[in-house]
Amino acid sequence: MYPSDDRPKEECGVIGIHAPGRDAARLGFFALYTLQHRGQEAAGIASIEDGVAHIHKGQGLVSAVFNEDNLSTLQGDFAIGHTRYSTTGGSGLRNAQPYMIETIDGPLGIAHNGNLVNAHVLRRQLLERGVGLQTSSDTEVMVHLLTAAGGGDWSSRIKMLMTQAEGAFALTILTRDAVYGVRDPWGFRPLVVGRFDGGHLLASETCAFSAIGAELVHEVQPGEIVRLDAAGYHVEQGAVPKKRAFCTFEEIYFSRPDSVHHGKLVHSTRQKLGRELAREAPVEADLVVPVPDSGTPHAVGFAQEAEIPYTEGLIKNRYVGRTFIEPTQRLRETGVRMKFNPLGDNLLGKRVVMVDDSIVRGTTSGPLVQMLRDAGATEVHVRVACPAITDPCYMGVDMASREELIAGNQSVAQICEHIGADSLAFLSIEAMMRALDADEGFCNACFTGVYPFESERFVQLTLNPKEQFANVWGD
Repeated sequence: MYPSDDRPKEECGVIGIHAPGRDAARLGFFALYTLQHRGQEAAGIASIEDGVAHIHKGQGLVSAVFNEDNLSTLQGDFAIGHTRYSTTGGSGLRNAQPYMIETIDGPLGIAHNGNLVNAHVLRRQLLERGVGLQTSSDTEVMVHLLTAAGGGDWSSRIKMLMTQAEGAFALTILTRDAVYGVRDPWGFRPLVVGRFDGGHLLASETCAFSAIGAELVHEVQPGEIVRLDAAGYHVEQGAVPKKRAFCTFEEIYFSRPDSVHHGKLVHSTRQKLGRELAREAPVEADLVVPVPDSGTPHAVGFAQEAEIPYTEGLIKNRYVGRTFIEPTQRLRETGVRMKFNPLGDNLLGKRVVMVDDSIVRGTTSGPLVQMLRDAGATEVHVRVACPAITDPCYMGVDMASREELIAGNQSVAQICEHIGADSLAFLSIEAMMRALDADEGFCNACFTGVYPFESERFVQLTLNPKEQFANVWGD
């Protein structure tokens, strides 16, 4: 992500498609393109044609990785795809997905959204058994576990894998005669099934359906396995569901506003978060402005509830892409100026409420507050449409370490002073859950430090998080 960006980093996006008699990979490309927001480091698509696997993947955006020439080589009725942001494993090409190998039962490919909290243990076990590993990705670990699992068919092997893998995983799995979708027993990551003319699509979000004219037919439930094949789609329970722990940040930030979770449009949920924020942290002001684009629906809801005029105060340059330049403070400040420009005529002499979806490291908010002041705002009040992020995520979101999280180390008053705002307020957990129309069923560990896992091994990991990512080659 651009060094100025103070956001939780995207997770990953996966698709799986069965398109009888049609170009599955090409349809899959359009579906994957709509999931670009979930990861911009790498992308890949694998397909099966008469038992023969084809795959193409590369670093960069979906539109940069694929073209007419390489898409034309991805023949077959079955395909899976992945767009990546790295959590476990580096961002190099060797860790790009899908990951595919040849087995005694034909080609096997996996695309994975999530993170296994016990990947380091499983990796060690594979190495001790003499399995050679080529990447530092937990996806490769799952491929080898699946290959070695007992059972006469892939469904049985997937069930065995689900007993070994602990953590967040939404998978699409490619075999020679089917595509499978798998969701972990906690349901951390979303996975949905759509139907289109002549076939079915698995995807991380429903926004992928519009690209190929599909409609939602099933939201994969925690612990379920979905099989797409010539008979259509079939659902079975692969593991006993745990207490549901859907990632709250899917509702707050990650998912596209036009996606639907649990029967509710994400954009509407974000407006409700903004309205709750206005009720909980009112302020006398002349304007409400969002931090675009992710803060926009929250700001709309805030403005509606507070009855304060909404306007654009910051214009975002949507063509500023990723860079891996070392994020020094000077580069962060330069990055903010490259990414945002103020609308001075809208701000001059105004008391402004700046609404954002979240504050992670606190590196962006300060420069934006100063930008609004420089453009003529007389007051800048910051309102954040989620609770303060105090703890890291171990379930597949690059949320930064506890030491890097500004709210994990400073009080609200200290953060307010740090970013130079006239006032600062975060949404409470209680108000957030009211906006979500839920008492439970969400993972709020990044706000509370209370994680869904109860195993002693995970408790040790939270005390020493570097252990998960150290010695990934088993040294």
